[in-house]
Amino acid sequence: MGHLWSAFVGETFPPATKFHVSDIPDMSGKVILVTGANTGIGKETARVLLTKNAKVYIACRDKVKDEAAIGELKMSTGNEAIFLQLDLANLRSVKAAAETFISKEPLLNVLFNNAGVFNPPVEMLTDDGYDLQFGTNVLGHFYFTKLVMPALLAAAATSSDGTARVVNTASNTHWLSGLDYNTFRDSAARRRMNTWTRYGQSKTGNVVFSTELARRYGNQGIVSTALSPGGIKTEIARHHSSFTQAFFNLFFRDVSHGALTQLYAGTTVEGAQLNGKVSPLLPTQPVLILDQYLIHCARIGNPRAETQDPQQGMELWNWLEEQVKDV
Repeated sequence: MGHLWSAFVGETFPPATKFHVSDIPDMSGKVILVTGANTGIGKETARVLLTKNAKVYIACRDKVKDEAAIGELKMSTGNEAIFLQLDLANLRSVKAAAETFISKEPLLNVLFNNAGVFNPPVEMLTDDGYDLQFGTNVLGHFYFTKLVMPALLAAAATSSDGTARVVNTASNTHWLSGLDYNTFRDSAARRRMNTWTRYGQSKTGNVVFSTELARRYGNQGIVSTALSPGGIKTEIARHHSSFTQAFFNLFFRDVSHGALTQLYAGTTVEGAQLNGKVSPLLPTQPVLILDQYLIHCARIGNPRAETQDPQQGMELWNWLEEQVKDV
């Protein structure tokens, strides 16, 4: 809990940011997809990217809300985002969304795995029977990333810097929990688990997946970064009491602050260097510690050490592959 408290204080009261929207380069010709972009940090990320002339897909499950967001974004930026129907809590929907995207776009320069579910009632599961938080935040994003990987690899092969980027929105709450495979699906162990612990577990999953993705695809130009956006006022706390939401709003910051860190990872020259360093002792194996995890205000942060463990990365990846092999 000490690490979590330190992270909370550091990200709730961060130093002044050294990175600003004005530092983002022109994104003309870039194809970008943001999950969960009809509200909150994702919507702000899409808004900024539209002002930088990117071609932006916003992927959400609710068509009505998504189209309303697209209208608002066009009013504020003059540019129009593109709707992609995606329900991360339904693996068949994930597959259909990826197939639709691939049929339209041969290249994907940046994928923002931004959508998330936060502390829903324990009774809520995905359509495929997984814990709603882990199934949405981790498994759904893994499967979508896997299916659009051909477009990411094609973009990396043709881009000026030789990269395509996958930006995974995690959280400092990953300090709350490791991974308990007995709780990924509904079980007695899952129902005994505190909702905050289940959320923290899903955020740990985000960091582990992000690191393993960089480990597996970094030599093909895929830069995979995990980040904590900090304490930000969004609708993600909708499952909490009004008192808890009021408490959050007392300390948390505007969405413009939350979007900065993932925009830094996804758009800047520096962001292309976030896959980790190469060990002089093992030159063929990147050491993915510290440099690929960011915290609020686009700063390098320290994730839980075990999230960087290759063995844990391999085990989670294999489990995720097993879940989607027959979809």
